[in-house]
Amino acid sequence: MNTQAEDIKVIREMMEKSSKFLSLSGLSGVMAGITAIAGAAFAYFYLLRDPSLTGYNHWQETGILLADALTVLLISIGFGIYFSRKKAKKHKQKLLNSVTKRAMYNLAIPLITGGIFSLVFLWRGDIELVAASTLIFYGLALVNASKYTLDEIHYLGITEIVLGLLAAVFLHNGIWFWTAGFGFCHIFYGLAMYYKYDVEK
Repeated sequence: MNTQAEDIKVIREMMEKSSKFLSLSGLSGVMAGITAIAGAAFAYFYLLRDPSLTGYNHWQETGILLADALTVLLISIGFGIYFSRKKAKKHKQKLLNSVTKRAMYNLAIPLITGGIFSLVFLWRGDIELVAASTLIFYGLALVNASKYTLDEIHYLGITEIVLGLLAAVFLHNGIWFWTAGFGFCHIFYGLAMYYKYDVEK
């Protein structure tokens, strides 16, 4: 009976490996969260705390915010690739395969749509709505891609959507919801994933 149970467990693990991207490292989430908090702190103290004191016009403010967000995004992607590649190498798996491509495709559609949608808000000067839109579309992207990766990604996506909706209600506190979603939630879920999947039992 034990042999049958072990066989079923092995088959189940093989099916999961062939249908899900399991090389995602929790540490990449932690580093993405730390980077997001640093980016939010820069935006708040340098620009958003009191825009009247900066002397910048609307387009200069938009350019600074875009540069800040792009820097956070690129650093986060870099950490994601580095730690995921390291984990894949450790488990002798290929980082880029058909499952990874499907996950990235499902992630990219809502993410790119949300990025363009947020740029429209920035162009119109509706900076208060950017935090809500980025959180909501990022959450939708995570939920959409979660069927190809770890279950925690689904719950992280739901959390981001809820925070985005709250940011839409409390517009003047958007920076705090953005920091909570992209910063502290990434750190929390990243640590949970790291201790659950990455730490040797």
